[in-house]
Amino acid sequence: MEQRTTFKFASFNLLNFAEPPYAFYQPEEMYSDTQWTTKTQFITGLIQHIDPTVIVFQEVFNPDTLASLCEDLGLTHFATVDSPKPDAVYSNVLFNPVVAIASKLPFKQCKPLEPSHELLEYLNNLAHFKFNRTPIKCTFELDGFGLLTLYAVHFKSQRVHSMAQLLGDPDQEDPFLTMLNQTVGAMQSQISRSLEASIVYYDALKTQREKNSATLVMGDFNAHITSPALSFMTEQFPVASESSLIESVGLYESFAIADNQPELGIKPPTHYFQGEGNVLDYILTSKEFSPRHPSSQVNSLTYHNYASHLDPKRDEEDIRYSDHAAIAIEITI
Repeated sequence: MEQRTTFKFASFNLLNFAEPPYAFYQPEEMYSDTQWTTKTQFITGLIQHIDPTVIVFQEVFNPDTLASLCEDLGLTHFATVDSPKPDAVYSNVLFNPVVAIASKLPFKQCKPLEPSHELLEYLNNLAHFKFNRTPIKCTFELDGFGLLTLYAVHFKSQRVHSMAQLLGDPDQEDPFLTMLNQTVGAMQSQISRSLEASIVYYDALKTQREKNSATLVMGDFNAHITSPALSFMTEQFPVASESSLIESVGLYESFAIADNQPELGIKPPTHYFQGEGNVLDYILTSKEFSPRHPSSQVNSLTYHNYASHLDPKRDEEDIRYSDHAAIAIEITI
């Protein structure tokens, strides 16, 4: 009987992973000892259930604590490429959570994604661009599969930075300010998210072509993949011939090419807001992951959504758990 190898790649937004006595954003935003114990037990149990080969995380305020938790679960290779920032007055209050990656497999290389100078110049954003959360670009060599480049991302949220300073700090209840925040402010957030996605997309396609590397882009995209800010990432371009198809570059939404997609039907939500389900978390793949692609070595791809902790009726976040589902793809080669 032919021996099959299985790999599983997962993504999970942890929701403010900040170990006491550290707080997130405000001094009063801190876990009690009981809440923190519940949260770490929940995260540990879910990771054990997923049993990933590689997992990426978002909203990490305490990387060392997460690294220790992952090591106990056999995910002995761990990396971040940035650090949370402490408040200038209250040193235990942290801002700017980071993305992280943990793996059972060694990294060939793990580094921050450096935006292309030429692309930023083309987009007229050379002087001012900065990622809201620096993506991780990590490479692996998978037995029986080959070179893999993985991007761990957490794109700009839909949260709008107040435009009050433009108006001389008016009353926050000023209807004019509210209108500006809901229109111009929301558009600026979308532009920022789209720019971050463009930089990742450009680097992924360039690496595919130059390194002949399979690709995964994984994480919290903070918008639906069909939104105007992100839809280009899975645009499928027509090809001239069968040979050009085999050599083509691009990204696919993993759920769309999964073997179990027909039985799942509509893609399950990964986040709920005011009772409405949204898909914010994604794993995008290159052609090498599609079981139906002629150049693929993958025999099957299964999509998983781990959302039993989410309650669509809950109006407020339960910080003991997460407000996102974990997602994963499992491939056999």
